[in-house]
Amino acid sequence: MASALAARMGLNSLMRKQARTFRVRICSIESDMEFSCEIKWKGKDLFDLVCRTLGLRETWFFGLSYSVKDTVAWLKMDKKVLDQEVPKEEPIVFHFLAKFYPENAEEELVQDITQHLFFLQVKKKILEEEIHCPPEASVLLASYAVHAKYGDYDPEVHKPGFLAEEELLPKRVINLYQMTPEMWEERITACYAEHRGRTRDQAEMEYLKIAQDLDMYGVNYFLIKNKKGTDLLLGVDALGLHIYDPNNKLTPKCSFPWNEIRNISYSDKEFTIKPLDKKANVFKFNSSRQRVNKLILQLCIGNHDLFMRRRRVDTLEVQQMKAQAREERARKQVERQRLQREKQLREEAERARDELERRLVQLQDEAHMANEALLRSEQTADLLAEKAQIAEEEAKLLAQKAAEAETEMQRIKVSAMRGQEERRLMEQKMLEAEMLALTMAEESERRAKEAEQLKQDLQEARDSERRAKNKLLEITSKAVYVPPSLPADNLPGELSFSRENLSFDFKDTDMKRLSMEIEKEKVEYMEKSKHLQEQLNELKTEIESLKMKERETPLDIIHNQNTEQGTSKHSNFKKLTLQSTKSRVAFFEEL
Repeated sequence: MASALAARMGLNSLMRKQARTFRVRICSIESDMEFSCEIKWKGKDLFDLVCRTLGLRETWFFGLSYSVKDTVAWLKMDKKVLDQEVPKEEPIVFHFLAKFYPENAEEELVQDITQHLFFLQVKKKILEEEIHCPPEASVLLASYAVHAKYGDYDPEVHKPGFLAEEELLPKRVINLYQMTPEMWEERITACYAEHRGRTRDQAEMEYLKIAQDLDMYGVNYFLIKNKKGTDLLLGVDALGLHIYDPNNKLTPKCSFPWNEIRNISYSDKEFTIKPLDKKANVFKFNSSRQRVNKLILQLCIGNHDLFMRRRRVDTLEVQQMKAQAREERARKQVERQRLQREKQLREEAERARDELERRLVQLQDEAHMANEALLRSEQTADLLAEKAQIAEEEAKLLAQKAAEAETEMQRIKVSAMRGQEERRLMEQKMLEAEMLALTMAEESERRAKEAEQLKQDLQEARDSERRAKNKLLEITSKAVYVPPSLPADNLPGELSFSRENLSFDFKDTDMKRLSMEIEKEKVEYMEKSKHLQEQLNELKTEIESLKMKERETPLDIIHNQNTEQGTSKHSNFKKLTLQSTKSRVAFFEEL
């Protein structure tokens, strides 16, 4: 079997020599890339090609990793790719990852692509629980991750359930509380809504600023033994070397900053570190394999170089990058302000349009009501005119009947000369005629008054009709309402925005204003840190009652103890480095 494997490797080598090229696949967190490389290429040639493809200039943080016998290895820049212990089968798979972490992401990361790659890698490590993150910080980090993906919170768009398919919290945190996915989403969304106004880059940077204070952020752990054979963990990060108990990756027992280390070397499995303090003993430890010592040495050299580099004046390349980044940020800030003004003007125009539409509907309603009132007035006037005509005709008829009754009474008086009996009958008839005439006269007078009243009502109806017509004329002749803040030609249906009104010149005043804003941000840094701590405490208080303590992991318990004691990553590091190097070396050897 060994001979067959050797034969296959020899065949692959022969084929590569004949082809003069080999294929590689580069796996980043976002995407995969494939390249055809020349056999003579060194690690730096391949690495530079990947960085150019990504548009990355801050190359010193990154590297190409691969697996060798269950151990992570990093491609060496100064050796040929095929001369290293890379996989033999093509395409050769490398992972493009951050190899070294910054001390302060906000100050050190210049390019947006650098920041984005760090954000993706740190988020992945937190979700996969390679970096321990307390529950309250997990919720806040999740809210910034959501903002980086979706932008500003909009309740009309981001409705309940929009995070159902997102992986935002470590499974350890979810299992620790008696909370449904809806309850987690509600708390994440509440924090997300507070981040309104930030860009994607700003949200990613806020994520990194919180994550970099986590105890396991940027630390590479290795199993080691001291002279006594005690099992320990060596942690290598941007600040120095740290010694941990194997069961506690959060709180180091002792630390050695890079500025206190003079020399690092290894021989076989033994690793030797010489402190800068010559009075202190050289401390040594043993790792499991020589390959692990190579990896430790690479990380130590790289982190030490970056540690010293941060404390020197920036190189010309870095100064140029920072200047370009400042100009780009200033340009983006001006662009955001311009877009904000355009958005504000658009919102004002939409509000004005809505007001015009509302006013138009109101005027239409008033006109409709006036038309109905006019119609009712016309109908009332016609009815009253008809009643008045009928009353006049009835009055004429009554007057005619009264005249006829008077004639009849005269005729009765003439024939009253007849006999006594006839006279009595005539008198009685005359009396009845007089009574009838009186009744007819009263009825005629009443009808006349009623006719007069109807004439007055008709006059009032005509007056109402005239007023209704005047009001309708007034409504229809009114000019369309135009708010004073808008030009008269920007009416509903024809809203437009003058480019002159929305244009913006990039002037010195803008740069001065931006400089003042940057200074203001520095002054408010402490207040923001205090606000962040208050926000984390508030989140912790909200969900504390739902915690199932029996599900806490050992690291959760250690983190809670550190929190109660007021111990943080930076305060503990400062406390440990206050001790003399000699006492720390002695402490390490006695562990």
